[in-house]
Amino acid sequence: MKKTASDYSHINGWGIDADPLDVPNYPIKKRNENDNKGMIWERPAQQPALVEILHSNERPGLTAVFGTPNPPKGLSGQLRRFAFRYSENTWTHWLALLVADRINMMEGIGEDLKNGHIPDLIAEHGLKSELQFNKIGLAKKVLTGAAVITFAVLLMKSRSRDDS
Repeated sequence: MKKTASDYSHINGWGIDADPLDVPNYPIKKRNENDNKGMIWERPAQQPALVEILHSNERPGLTAVFGTPNPPKGLSGQLRRFAFRYSENTWTHWLALLVADRINMMEGIGEDLKNGHIPDLIAEHGLKSELQFNKIGLAKKVLTGAAVITFAVLLMKSRSRDDS
């Protein structure tokens, strides 16, 4: 089923740029003969979708051009597919994408190790620069990380005692 622009007319502001002659700042701007030159253009040819492309459920289809370097895969891909079931104005969409990014990072480290490449996490995370230019910030991060890990370990130990 193909969706049309009228399907989205209930969304305030949807299609505001559909008419190139409708300039939103018209009442303020003094119009002249050059106002709409270059604003009327032909839509580019649709780029072929050779990999899975996730796009907003608020759009009826793909944009004419899109990026394809990292198609969704693995657990992070499943989480991204889940996120794109929700509107972009929900926290579920954005929180799921943030978690998917973190999972994707871990998947990348696992893939590096599987391929025999040991990642240099100290250099990749900029810890040398942090140590040189932001010692207090680095100390705060290390202490915060240690506190979170300690809290998680204590929480797991207390739960295991409660279960037995």
